[in-house]
Amino acid sequence: MARVISVFSTKGGTGKTLIATNLGVSLVKENKKILLLDLDLQAIGDMAKMLNLHPEKSLVNILPFRDFSYKDIVISHNCGVDFLSFVLRPRQSPHIKPEFIKEILSFVSRDYEFIICDCGRAFTEIQLTCFNYSNLIFLVVTPDTLSIYQTKWTIDTLQSLNFPLKMIKVILNRSESLGAITWQEVRAVLPCEIIARVHSEGRIVGFSVNRGIPVVLDSPRSKVSEAIKKLAEDLCKRPEIFVGSVELQKRLKSEAVSLEREGEFWQRFALTEKVEELEIFGRRDELIELKRRVHEKLIGKLNLKKLDLKLMAEPKKFAELKEKVVGIISDLLTEETGEFISSLEVRQHLVKDLVDEALGLGPLEDLLADPEITDIMVNNKDEVYIERGGKIELTTKKFISNEQVRTIIERIIAPIGRRIDESVPMVDARLPDGSRVNAIIPPLSLTGPTLTIRKFRKERLKIQDLQNFKTLDEKMAEFLRACVISRKNIVVSGGTGSGKTSVLNVLSSFIPNRERIVTIEDAAELKLDQEHWVRLESRPPNIEGRGTVTIRDLFRNTLRMRPDRIIIGECRSAETLDMLQAMNTGHDGSMTTVHANSTHDVLSRLDSMILMAGTELPIRAIREMIASAIDLIVHTARLPDGSRKIIQITEVTEMLDEIHIGLKDIFVFKQFGIDDKGNVLGDFFATSYIPSFLEDIRVRGIPLSEEIFKA
Repeated sequence: MARVISVFSTKGGTGKTLIATNLGVSLVKENKKILLLDLDLQAIGDMAKMLNLHPEKSLVNILPFRDFSYKDIVISHNCGVDFLSFVLRPRQSPHIKPEFIKEILSFVSRDYEFIICDCGRAFTEIQLTCFNYSNLIFLVVTPDTLSIYQTKWTIDTLQSLNFPLKMIKVILNRSESLGAITWQEVRAVLPCEIIARVHSEGRIVGFSVNRGIPVVLDSPRSKVSEAIKKLAEDLCKRPEIFVGSVELQKRLKSEAVSLEREGEFWQRFALTEKVEELEIFGRRDELIELKRRVHEKLIGKLNLKKLDLKLMAEPKKFAELKEKVVGIISDLLTEETGEFISSLEVRQHLVKDLVDEALGLGPLEDLLADPEITDIMVNNKDEVYIERGGKIELTTKKFISNEQVRTIIERIIAPIGRRIDESVPMVDARLPDGSRVNAIIPPLSLTGPTLTIRKFRKERLKIQDLQNFKTLDEKMAEFLRACVISRKNIVVSGGTGSGKTSVLNVLSSFIPNRERIVTIEDAAELKLDQEHWVRLESRPPNIEGRGTVTIRDLFRNTLRMRPDRIIIGECRSAETLDMLQAMNTGHDGSMTTVHANSTHDVLSRLDSMILMAGTELPIRAIREMIASAIDLIVHTARLPDGSRKIIQITEVTEMLDEIHIGLKDIFVFKQFGIDDKGNVLGDFFATSYIPSFLEDIRVRGIPLSEEIFKA
């Protein structure tokens, strides 16, 4: 199987074609079977002129015809080197496609020991495809500032495409020119090995080019020829400098068995089939093991365990670190596999995974970037679940180890001054985008480190969005808007993941902009459009177990901040009593959420949370406080098909007796069944009950027709 060498330079006049041609001729002198491929689509025909060859057909000429073999258009030079051109005229260049490069390399590799490609001087998809299927890339540079600068840029570009430095070599041409930059200075600037230094002998080279005779044949004792022949000898004697190409090798092995006639290539090439992602490794656990080995070496090279996590918050420094890590990982991948992964997509995907694991949140990065995913649940290193469209599903994502899960948790909580260990095995935190995070580790978690992320929705939902999602209908939206503007106290209830916070966000958007709003949350999730908005967030204890600031502490302080509206993200504990008292003493128009399974269950939850405050109030007193404080309960639910709906809007009326509070449904959602696709069938209905505060809404100048309440 041939070793493919691509010769490239982004600057014209560096002698790229001259070196490629003479290197091929020199390898023939080493008794190697050589093919020179002219893929320079800018300077078409230069390689042929240097060999004094006059091709009449190129590869693009035989593409439409199935009865031809590439061997029919190969021209053999009298020195023994074979020559093949991709195009003969500029107008043929657009017909060359990346797939053509890939396939032809597969076939010609069977018949030669070395293939040397003159790749031109422009970064195009054609050239990159050739690089992907090469075993070495030679960058030809001359000792001048412009050429060195462009070569440095070329190397940076190749590294950004995850080509390892091991497969990129520099050939310094005209290395002893008068006034030139020394090769030691070039070596200091360029991070790649200078594999050859070709002396400057312009007169000898010019004479051979003009005669169409390779300089290694025309002047075999010249310094130019000696340097090129020495390079050819090194290529023959140093097989370790070549980087294997995984996909090319596997393709050749499979095609050697499956294809008996070369003509089948042209037939297969004509078909436009979707190429599935290449499976580089036989089993997924082999891929994870590769990642583990690369990750361990990366830790050793960069001392990642002692990396200052605050660096992640400095974009410029983090970008520089990431660029450095990408280059190191590309090299380590080739070192660990012993081969170069020729598929650009697979290579980039693998490098991205490893960069994410080294500097980001590992397998979670792609999940966090997916706008359709609302929750991410890591049970252990092998089990990562997500919720998408209201349904939970197991992903193919896996961590290298449970230790990596632990590292990701620490990476999340360290910037906000929190810790997790055996003495503090549970922690709540949030990501920079506001997503809510909960983590729990052994010994409390028996399955391994567990991480749960409730993603923060980036866009701000409007009432029209909820109508489009069929969370509620137009009549319900009109009624809720009137209730918020008329300063009714509202509790949004529902189970976990039922959409309570989203509904609360939308309800808050109805608050007039002239009012002062104070929000209090455990983890800041509310997003208001109003200008006069003060955000408060509770604080857990620090590493020493001190400094706790609860929602109740914040609420009591809020009463001194002259709020027009108070919104509590969620009432969970003793702050419920303070909230109800505030609603009863002039802070009407307040809102909060409560975990509950139904509107009736809201009352029991409020009872228990008030009792948690340590008060010894009788149930009757608590119920009277609830009845006078809360005007409306909006109950949300997540249905079996994953959809989220407001299934009840209920007025809290007067006390019916000593312990029972009256509840009147105003709007309800009724489910009729489930269709053959698993979608819930149902609709929203008004109950014909007219709320007792309708007149109060109208008095405030808010038009609301009784027609919307008719069943």
